[in-house]
Amino acid sequence: MVSSARSELELLLRARKLDQTLTSALPCFSSRDPLAVAASEVAPLDALLGEGFPRGQLSGLVGGRSSGRTSVLLQMLAAATARGEFVALIDALDMFDVLSASEAGIDFDRLLWIRGHVVINPGLCREMNERALSQAIKALTLVLQAGNFGLVVFDLAEAPSEALRRLPFTTWLRLQRIIEGSQTSCVLVGSESMARSSGGLTLRLESRASSGTLFRGQLFNGLELKASVVRARSHAFQEAAVACATAASPHV
Repeated sequence: MVSSARSELELLLRARKLDQTLTSALPCFSSRDPLAVAASEVAPLDALLGEGFPRGQLSGLVGGRSSGRTSVLLQMLAAATARGEFVALIDALDMFDVLSASEAGIDFDRLLWIRGHVVINPGLCREMNERALSQAIKALTLVLQAGNFGLVVFDLAEAPSEALRRLPFTTWLRLQRIIEGSQTSCVLVGSESMARSSGGLTLRLESRASSGTLFRGQLFNGLELKASVVRARSHAFQEAAVACATAASPHV
């Protein structure tokens, strides 16, 4: 009786594409396979990530201001376009700096940039924030459904925490169902962790002051980051110092 009920439940979950849960096994693949991961091409960072962010999964890039998160974000986009992939950036607060992106080497012919307008200081704009976030998530959903993107970034880094906490958890489950098994790596960028799928990971960044750090125009030289990774299934924690030389606006 129990076995029969379990079989029926598994069939139902499989029909609704919900069988890839925390208790199911991930398909076997090599982390060095470019079809399995989206590499940042920053060698020490990719070594920490297992060669890159996993494709077909929802992952997180987390860090406060001046943590280097935008530098890493731009490097990831540049690396993907250099591989000939199409990338998409849902820029919820319209904070993407084109000059920094150009300095980082992003191929704009392969970038879809969707600009939003969430208010940083909400004040009396709670309803406006909720509408703006809803529109941004709809845009992300359409991009993921369209497919053909190697990397999709949802940048909510400066969005009000209160507004983000009001988003239903089912939002992330629905998005994961869309990209399950696809070539797309979807990365949520924020000041705090929002969500990740069962096969995804969270990369947390902190800046580490270095006497050799130089800032000329839009380019950091010798920027050193403290990076840590947590994987959803194993809860394994890894940490390393990562040196970057990439483009970024001064405040990120």
